Parts: sequence; C-alpha cells; structure tokens
Amino acid sequence: MSQFPPPQPVIIASTKNVGVSILLTFFFGPLGMLYSTVLGGIIMIVVTVLVFFITFGFGTFLTWPICVIWGALAAHNYNKRLLSRAGL
Repeated sequence: MSQFPPPQPVIIASTKNVGVSILLTFFFGPLGMLYSTVLGGIIMIVVTVLVFFITFGFGTFLTWPICVIWGALAAHNYNKRLLSRAGL
C-alpha cells in the first residue's frame, strides 16, 4: 500500500479575451460570436438573417450591437466560470 495520495488530474483551459470577442463581433457580427459562444452565434446568425430579409437590411442596425454585447458578456461569463472552478 502506498502512503501517497493518488495524483490529482490537471485540466488546462485558456480564458477567452473579451477585447478580441468585441472586435470579432464588431467586424463580423454573429460570425464573430462563434469565438465566445457557439450556440449564441448560431442563434444570432439565424435571427440576423431573418431580420435582414424582413426589414430589407435595416434590422442589422439593431442585431449587430446585440451581437457585440452578447459576445462580450459570454466571454466574460466563460472566464468567470473557468476561474471559479479553478478556485481563483
């Protein structure tokens, strides 16, 4: 019998940069959201395409800023969850 405890597994995951998320969503809209949230990016791609056709493109003035805010919040919340799991 060993007197040492079993080794603890180490999981390495990098944080997501909120600034990069903001830049990607500012320039690429819902496609840029895929960096911070895949499900949110897919949802906003569908919503943006629908709104684009319904409003002849003018609705993107509303959906684009929503993408930027959602992407930044998703990256921030991801980092918060990741660091809380690590005990930091």
